[in-house]
Amino acid sequence: MKSILLVEDELVISRVLKAYLQKAEYQVWQAEDGDEATQLFDEKKPDLVLLDIMLPERSGWDVLQYIRDKSACPVIMITALGQTDQKLKGLNQGADDYITKPFEAEEVVARVNAVLRRSAILIKDQETRFFGSLKINFQSHNVTLHGLELLFHPRDLSLLLFLAQNPNQTFTREQLIEQVWGMDYGGSDRAVDLAIKRIRKTLENWPASEGEIKTLRGVGYQFCVYQKQ
Repeated sequence: MKSILLVEDELVISRVLKAYLQKAEYQVWQAEDGDEATQLFDEKKPDLVLLDIMLPERSGWDVLQYIRDKSACPVIMITALGQTDQKLKGLNQGADDYITKPFEAEEVVARVNAVLRRSAILIKDQETRFFGSLKINFQSHNVTLHGLELLFHPRDLSLLLFLAQNPNQTFTREQLIEQVWGMDYGGSDRAVDLAIKRIRKTLENWPASEGEIKTLRGVGYQFCVYQKQ
């Protein structure tokens, strides 16, 4: 049974969401403030976090940063702040999805299902491959650089794995959204650019002589490899 950490200080909303998630056969833990959320996250190690932004003690942004500093656990932000800049902030800081209030509980469950489905993409290529000093295990989804493990949040990892399975091939944003985000994704293709930016930051110590994620202006992105694999 998959587990959800539900972080929401409005008890009515929290209780309704918990009931719907349990009906969908998820185990649910509830937190009412940011401090409780970080404590439960460390104790329970949930499969996904539903995270309100406006929280007592510690904001949702702080909790998201806390999670991203130590884990690739999927996070869906839930908030009344529906402005585009807030959504982009959430995605840029590593959130996997963003739901604005008011919402239907069924929509939240559907989003949870979709994010968990994407984060569990099965990679058909089961080999471990080396791209210079970058090592990717497509079975365990483990990525190391110079022998040190790198952490990505699930969607970024899925994007990297897909590109690395198809080195030196160019993909448009639309193709990457279809392969990684899924056909049901209704957001902007800006999400691809943000994910690539985060991946590049994580791979910043990958020697340029070995490879790079290259932008082909007006076309898309390519996982370029300059050394024999």
